[in-house]
This record gives sequence, structure tokens and C-alpha cells, in this order.
Amino acid sequence: MTFRTRFAPSPTGPLHLGHAYSAIVAHDMAKAAGGAFLLRMEDTDLQRSKPEWDAQIVDDLTWLGLTWETPILRQSKQLSSYEPALEQLAAMDLLYPCSCSRADIRAALAAPQEGVTHEVYPGTCKHRSMSDRKPGDALRIHLDRALNQLSDKTVAFEETGNTFKGHHTIDPDRAIQEIGDVVLSRKGEDIVAYFLASALDDIAQGITHVVRGEDLFDFTAIQVILLTLLELPIPTYHHHGLIRDEHGKRLAKRDDARALSKFRAEGATPEDIRRMIDL
Repeated sequence: MTFRTRFAPSPTGPLHLGHAYSAIVAHDMAKAAGGAFLLRMEDTDLQRSKPEWDAQIVDDLTWLGLTWETPILRQSKQLSSYEPALEQLAAMDLLYPCSCSRADIRAALAAPQEGVTHEVYPGTCKHRSMSDRKPGDALRIHLDRALNQLSDKTVAFEETGNTFKGHHTIDPDRAIQEIGDVVLSRKGEDIVAYFLASALDDIAQGITHVVRGEDLFDFTAIQVILLTLLELPIPTYHHHGLIRDEHGKRLAKRDDARALSKFRAEGATPEDIRRMIDL
């Protein structure tokens, strides 16, 4: 099987040094293995994704000397391709409609449980059935029901990144406590959420190694659960370390001072960028 990686940014802002690091790691891993590197635009956020950022990303990566298979997959151009997976999950009785706003969810979680690392949905709409779906409702996965259906299967993945390296088996109780019933179809727009769209595209594009930052490691469990439910193959995951600022915080798109375009304007070379990120 050909070694295939991808870099999958959202075109909602400029690439910074952290993005450069992730793209170069994925690119260099593929090239070293005699494989293929792909570029994918995860632009399902139609309000924040902009054509000018898409063009800037392509320009910055080209300047870095990276090459990839074409054409570039843009999720916004194939939104209907995610519907069969949602229909399959619905047919398995694993989805339910949710009318809660973010404010509703935050209010219900005013006293979160100790050890929970993110806001787990409290299940306000869990009693609802798909026949009760109304315009504007989000669709959530009924996670405990899904895990019960997988009780006779091993739900696991391999990780090759340094921090989490090894074989990981998904613990159902922990998944329910720490992941919960995530939204799969976004409210009001019938757009599939990152959890599902990214996982489906990885399989559709034949990605063998999902290379991304450690900050995305926690998404892996729900993606592996979804792929297992849909009887799709599980790629190998490689979560690399993050480029951080002088205060130890990971870089974000608002960190314009570290945008590649700024370094380019100041006369930096691609080799300078590699040195900055210790590559």
C-alpha cells in the first residue's frame, strides 16, 4: 500500500509557523517513504472560509517547496458526498435531532465534572427521535447506543507520534464521559461537521497516515468510532508536537506576527522557515 499523507487546513486565516511545521512533516514523511502527499481544504465553514485565504495557503505552500497530488479536494464542493454516511448512521438509529444553542449547552454545564476535558453535551435532546427533526436542528450521535452496537468489536488505532505512540483501544466508558454526543451535522446549514467530514475524506483519498498536531489527538477516538460504525478502514495516526510561542501557548491564526506571509515579506527563505521550526 502506498504511503499517503495530507495537510488539511481550513482557509479561515493565514498560515503560521505551526501550519508550516505540520505541512512539512506530512510532506517529508510521504516523500521519505516514496509515497504521496495531498492538500485538502476543509472549508465547510462557509462563513469564515474565504477564497483569498485558500489562494494564500496554496501560494505559501508552493513557496515552501511542497508539492502535492492534484486536484486539491475542497470540502465545500462536495457537501452531498457526506450524506450517505449520515443516512447510514440514521438507519442504524444512532442519530437524534438537537435544537440546543451553544448558550443552552454552556448553561447546562455550569458545574462540569472533574476530569472532563471539554464540554460534553448533557443530553437535553437525547429523548428525541429522527421523526421529530425540525428545520434548523443539528444532528448528534447517540454515543452510548453506538458503542453498545460495537460491543463485540475492537475499536482501536495505531499512533506513531512521539507523545502518544502505541496501540490505543477506545474505552467505552471514558468515551461517553469525555466525548459525548457530538454534533455531526451543523445546525441550520446541513453541513457535516469536522469529526465526520475529515475522517470520511481521509478514507476516500486513501490516506494511510493522518499527520496532524497533538492538539487534535482527542478527536481521534470519535473519528475511529465513526469509521468503525461505517465499516471503513482505520488509518495510522501521527500526532506531532506543536510550535509554541514564548509563553508556551500554541500558535493560532490570530498570531499574524508569525504568519508565513509576514516572514516572506521580510525576506525569509524556505530554508529560514525550516530552521525556525527545527527541521
